[in-house]
Amino acid sequence: MSVFDFTTLSPDLILDGLESTGLFVDSGLLALNSYENRVYQFHDEDKKKYVTKFYRPQRWTEAELREEHSFAFELAKHELPLVAPIKIGGESLFSHQGFHFAIYPCRGGRIFEVDNLDQLEWMGRFLGRIHAVAATKPFKHRPTYNKQEMLFQATDIIKDSGFVPHYLSKAFFTILEQVVDIAAQQYQPSHEIRLHGDCHAGNILWTDKGPHFVDLDDCRMGPAIQDLWMMLSGDRQQRLLQLDTMLSGYEEFYSFEPKQLILIESLRTMRVVNYMAWLCKRWQDPAFPHNFPWFNTDKYWEQQILMLKEQVSALQQPPLSLLPA
Repeated sequence: MSVFDFTTLSPDLILDGLESTGLFVDSGLLALNSYENRVYQFHDEDKKKYVTKFYRPQRWTEAELREEHSFAFELAKHELPLVAPIKIGGESLFSHQGFHFAIYPCRGGRIFEVDNLDQLEWMGRFLGRIHAVAATKPFKHRPTYNKQEMLFQATDIIKDSGFVPHYLSKAFFTILEQVVDIAAQQYQPSHEIRLHGDCHAGNILWTDKGPHFVDLDDCRMGPAIQDLWMMLSGDRQQRLLQLDTMLSGYEEFYSFEPKQLILIESLRTMRVVNYMAWLCKRWQDPAFPHNFPWFNTDKYWEQQILMLKEQVSALQQPPLSLLPA
């Protein structure tokens, strides 16, 4: 586990870092909602608004960060609505006193409505366009969605944390190992492309001109369905309607492989197991106990046992199908 936290990231260090790029802050630093990195909004002497992201050290290599930026510029070149970092003197990734950081134009918008079918179809078209570009070449440095890291290593992180109460340990790890084993057997992707990687409503802002995407921090290689399934909600029939609506726009630009539907629940398992491991790994960062006070309580781990039992059931259900049963 990393022992790093953001204790040394003072306001003065942030301001000095920004000034080293030639930008001079003429406002305070407004902290935005981010836990993995530190993100701030500000405006310069010309009253132009920006957002800066200071990356968590020891998470991504410089090569991986530069590949994230290159992907953003590639999508922007194809006129896709993604907020890419700005370049100053031809550079988009800056360093100051051990921190890598980037600067973005400030873009507003309202939250994407996951139950709005018109917006879902619009989203499908943009994701189809993104994937059409993403499929033209692979990442060289960014990782893939893989069972070893996202299921087995995540399980080890939870075990090594010592956070699971002793009286719940047997019940929790028994069901965790069961759900991990089933998900690992099911996760057999046949085709992988570059992905946004964390394509949920919080990373999509909506304006009268449609959606724009933010935060490629989790981009990696994986099956296309990863960028689609997190926008599905409700019961099975609702999810089928939402999926059909999205794909009607998506397939105008990129062909979807229906056999990827069997991967949805294994990908969901990866996400929930990694979320628990992430909280365990980051708990030493002072921001986490403050913002996640419900974590690491007996009630939390009891709820995770119930959630994992539900996930075992979901993994054993027939996958969504676009064809009649």
